Amino acid sequence: MLLSPTSLSAEPALTDEQTLRAAVNTLSDHLDLETHGAVSCTTLFEVLIWAASRSASIEHTSEMLTGVPSGNGIRYHLSKLKDLSKLEAQLKQALQAQLPSQIVNRRQRLAIDLQLIPYYGKASDVEGRYLYRSEAKSGTTRFFAYATVYVIRAQQRVTLAVHAVPQGETLVATLTYLLSAIEPLRVKVKRLYLDRGFFSVHVIRWLQALNLPFLMPAVIRGQTDGTCALCCGRQSYRTNYLLNSQQYDTVVCQMVVVYRYRKGHRQQHGVQHLLYVTHRLQMAPHQIHRHYRERFGIKTSYRIKNHCRIRSTTKSPVLRLFFVALALILVNLWVYLLWSYISVTQRGGRRVLPQYFRLKTMLEFLSHAVERHFPKHCKVVLPYSP
Repeated sequence: MLLSPTSLSAEPALTDEQTLRAAVNTLSDHLDLETHGAVSCTTLFEVLIWAASRSASIEHTSEMLTGVPSGNGIRYHLSKLKDLSKLEAQLKQALQAQLPSQIVNRRQRLAIDLQLIPYYGKASDVEGRYLYRSEAKSGTTRFFAYATVYVIRAQQRVTLAVHAVPQGETLVATLTYLLSAIEPLRVKVKRLYLDRGFFSVHVIRWLQALNLPFLMPAVIRGQTDGTCALCCGRQSYRTNYLLNSQQYDTVVCQMVVVYRYRKGHRQQHGVQHLLYVTHRLQMAPHQIHRHYRERFGIKTSYRIKNHCRIRSTTKSPVLRLFFVALALILVNLWVYLLWSYISVTQRGGRRVLPQYFRLKTMLEFLSHAVERHFPKHCKVVLPYSP
């Protein structure tokens, strides 16, 4: 299956074999996965890539492809991944392996957020150390939590690091880990976007101490006092606000109150007050909400990731992290291939042509290339009974 970036191209810009080779090389160059016998790392990675491209389980993959290890054999090799800290460092290198050149050594707008994957059942001691408590969703209050740092840049939206959040880790520790993970790239923070879940005294105080430009929504609390008291008037404005905490004392922060009309958004009408905590942002109050909406790209990355995440019921925190990171690596690879191969140079910069190479197209490329090496089963054979 070949695609050309324009109708005038005589040669294909990218093939499925090139795409598979790029994915396998990214994994094999940075992940230390031991194999033995007839199973090589390349074979194992190709099987995992097929499972991710089809959003399938390990068992289904072993049943569909010929010449690959059994489901138990694949899980045996994956069970050798036991050191979560070591795996995180390797996955960080894989995520940062192939990035558009404009990402490295520049000031970027970054978003940090948590993704929660529901956990069910009784947890062992090992699993319990990586369970995150949150409000009830999908029938549970316990989740595997993964924090990611994401670049907000036109046509180059990539994930730079992923972190499995252990139980009891503070938000400041999570932010510290992610910001330190991007230091080798020499990426400076132009503007940091955070979710309202980070709205707390210790996070704001820590970000102010680092003097990082940041923007996060504030939680509206109280009836006539608290942050609710700021929701008044008929125009947007700035003010200094003293935020209190019984555990972390107080902090003075700059609060921006945005007054806006809903205009039928989500079938709602009337006016609305939105609160944001800012630091070192030189923009008008009415522009704050529009700029913050750029952060929603990280939510989109989570939804895109689900198209190429291996399905599993395993409760192993290490394998869960590996499957999530593998999906993010494939999405990063898609962005890199778009920028490097499916683009044209023009005045004002390079223009990417995503209509010729959608994410689903890349996933089809990967699965077709793997099936050329390991053909799919095309018949069903029943046990012989005399």
